[in-house]
Amino acid sequence: MFRKTIEFSTQEDYYHLKEDFPVPSIVNIPEWFKKLDHSMENKTVKGCMPFLDAISAGYILKMPQDFAIKHNVENDSEEKGYGQYASLKTCPHLDKIGLNVNYDYLEVHNTGQLKNSPLVEKNKNLAFHKILNPWTIKTPPGYSCLFTPIFNNQDDRFSPIAGIVDTDSFSTEINFPIVINGDKYPVLDTVIKKGTPYVQVIPFKRENWEMITKPVSTEKVFSNKIKLHLKLLHSYKNIFWKKKKWK
Repeated sequence: MFRKTIEFSTQEDYYHLKEDFPVPSIVNIPEWFKKLDHSMENKTVKGCMPFLDAISAGYILKMPQDFAIKHNVENDSEEKGYGQYASLKTCPHLDKIGLNVNYDYLEVHNTGQLKNSPLVEKNKNLAFHKILNPWTIKTPPGYSCLFTPIFNNQDDRFSPIAGIVDTDSFSTEINFPIVINGDKYPVLDTVIKKGTPYVQVIPFKRENWEMITKPVSTEKVFSNKIKLHLKLLHSYKNIFWKKKKWK
């Protein structure tokens, strides 16, 4: 039974295009994972329920339009026709081509906002591009959302900076600064295509927690390990795992 609702809303002109709506993460399972075999002879992550729970948790936002990025490129071309467009060079600057879905301008975060963070170095000491998201996200009272790079299935060119937003009270679009993977792409001239999944949205209930530490008897630890080894396949799934539903 589904008792909680997360609402994604956007301006009606964009909504009626029916393009790249948010989707449950379960429909974004990577093909390489689907093709894996998990058997007695060949145990793989296909049988790991914690892995599957992570990649299927929550919802996925997709790029609303093409985003052309020239990151640390010395010579800009005059290429036209993209919606969002950002050009970052030695002296970061922006040029806009076309129209963004929900804004008439582009946004960046300067490096000073993350001073001394390793993310600055990874981003080649340039300002951070920002993906402009057309969706406003609403959760029930007392619920927030974790926005995170897509678990175990993210694009290798960039990664959104994770954050938590109290989406029960914040009632406008949430935009996403991204870090270019400068370790792999010290210079990047690319287009993040419309429809590319780029961030995972996981709603959760806000609660206060207190940490404690305590010893556990060796016998109890051993007993739990025995349970895990009674079945050669799917022991965690059959004994401990609880099904989660996202729709």
